[in-house]
Parts: sequence; C-alpha cells; structure tokens
Amino acid sequence: MNYSIIIIIALVIVSLSMLAMLVRVILGPSLADRVVALDAMGIQLMAIVALFSIFLGTTYMIVAILLVGILAFLGTAVFAKYMDKGKVIEHDNNDHH
Repeated sequence: MNYSIIIIIALVIVSLSMLAMLVRVILGPSLADRVVALDAMGIQLMAIVALFSIFLGTTYMIVAILLVGILAFLGTAVFAKYMDKGKVIEHDNNDHH
C-alpha cells in the first residue's frame, strides 16, 4: 500500500478533528473548555504540519512545529493565569515608574 494515501487520510482526519475543536472553541460552555480546545487545536496544527512535512519529504518544517508548540504553551499559560487571577499583567503597588 502506498504511504502517501495513508498520510492524506491522516491529514483529513486531523483536519476534521480540528474543525470539531473549532466548534468547541466557539460554543464551549465555559472559558476552561475554550482554553483546552485552543490548546488541542495547537497540537492538531503541529500534527498537520508534521504530516505535511512527511508527505513532502522535507525536514524544514520542524522549526514551524516548534514555534507553534511554544506559542500554544504560552497561550495556555496566559489563559490559565487570566482564569486564576482575573488579569494577565499584575502591577506592583511599590513600583513608581
């Protein structure tokens, strides 16, 4: 069996699951559900880039996968801090700048 067909099928499946996560981001009942769905979309985007890289037979897209992973992690951390404290950037009262 040709491996390119398997990779294309995997791309379609991951793309459909990414659409399902987009529905969860839009219709999620709570902010926590939306944050988890956004994080899952970041992971799925990394999988799509990896599968596309395998399909093309190149290794140049690994940097893009790392970049998406870092941005997804930072986004999740910022949303978690917002959910915990209610603000992202805290100002110190003793800071007179």
